[in-house]
Amino acid sequence: MSDTKFLLARKKGMTQFFREDGNVVPVTVLEAGPCTVTGLRTTDRDGYEAVQVGFLPARDKHVAKPQLKSAEKAGVQAHRVLREFRVESTSSWELGQELAAATFESGDVIDVVGNSKGRGFAGTIKTHGFARGSETHGCMNVRQPGAIGQCAYPGRVFKGQRMAKHYGAARATVKNLVVEGVDAERGLILVRGGVPGPPNGIIQLCTAKTGRKK
Repeated sequence: MSDTKFLLARKKGMTQFFREDGNVVPVTVLEAGPCTVTGLRTTDRDGYEAVQVGFLPARDKHVAKPQLKSAEKAGVQAHRVLREFRVESTSSWELGQELAAATFESGDVIDVVGNSKGRGFAGTIKTHGFARGSETHGCMNVRQPGAIGQCAYPGRVFKGQRMAKHYGAARATVKNLVVEGVDAERGLILVRGGVPGPPNGIIQLCTAKTGRKK
């Protein structure tokens, strides 16, 4: 099997973790797996090598027909969440293979992917960190972004201008987090630091691409 490890999990919250040396570190508790291998992508058929993993089994009526037919063809149960992970070769993987929290171990360095918390429509101060205007007599530009146009030339607003927008609710990746502990019996993984997303949000765990094992 490839050195790449991956798993799907749900974020449960944060707590403290006491190490053997007495130090305390903040950790995020993830309810990892069990996940099922629901598909294999090969270079000959698909043009790339990847493993499709399913998380959270679902009833047939809650799954779209294409995904339901794909699960029936693979001989596995339909799942609510499906994700693909690139691997060097799928020869060591089998359809229906189960992945659990024991896939990872303490000290592993991982990349975590999730959807950040949605914050609705936010102004430029909250979104981009713009400075606030003064509140002196006559000032009418306290939390507004100010002028965004140009003069006679070029006489337009440049593309990519930072403005108020829908903030959050987007894919976010945190690299090189360290696994502090694994509870295989309860299917829990403790990751040092914060993880993007709300409680019960879907989280992707994968071996770090740039990190080193500590």
